[in-house]
Amino acid sequence: MNTTELAWFKSSYSGSQGDSCVEVAVTEVAICVRDSKDVMLPHFSVDLAGWTRFVRYVARG
Repeated sequence: MNTTELAWFKSSYSGSQGDSCVEVAVTEVAICVRDSKDVMLPHFSVDLAGWTRFVRYVARG
């Protein structure tokens, strides 16, 4: 997966001061997450079912 071809957007939960920023890109088969402070670092990807489980878990607090 070529990261330059992905449409990255900043998470709504990222800090407004430019610190602790996370960017997300959505593909047909995965959700990709990267640190916006150093976009050259490898990104993390998870399949859609795994992302759904993660979001549900986080939403429960």
